[in-house]
Amino acid sequence: MSKSSQSGFTLLEMVCVLALIGMMAAVLLPYVPRHTSRSRLQGYALQAATLLKEDRNAAIRRGMNVATLVDAGSRVIRSGATADMVRIPDDVHFEALLPRTCSRHEALSTISFFASGMSCGGSIALSRGDAGYEIRVNWLTGRIEIASRSYAIN
Repeated sequence: MSKSSQSGFTLLEMVCVLALIGMMAAVLLPYVPRHTSRSRLQGYALQAATLLKEDRNAAIRRGMNVATLVDAGSRVIRSGATADMVRIPDDVHFEALLPRTCSRHEALSTISFFASGMSCGGSIALSRGDAGYEIRVNWLTGRIEIASRSYAIN
């Protein structure tokens, strides 16, 4: 009678293979690009527009001015009504066109909303590669809209 041999892998072989895969992943992971995708860029634009809309609604609801801070230097858009903020990653080009004054006061890097729903206006542009979005705040109506932009790469 011959002994039957079983084919397959032992537990030790499986653990060794998994350990090798883990070591390779640890070495290669820092080299994987972590760029902001087009859909993620759109997500940042939607988050910024939502934050601005919430501040406008808070100004109307509370019957008082609310100022959203737009700090291009630290790459943050911070709500004036809540603790919410949108942090823009370093690989995204971030520009803000804001008024210098609002209701005869210095605007100080803010987009202000009034109890009437109006605003002093402003715009925030986010772009990366050939894609971009502009979040616009209408000064008269306080309406917030997102405009898509495409950039030609030469």
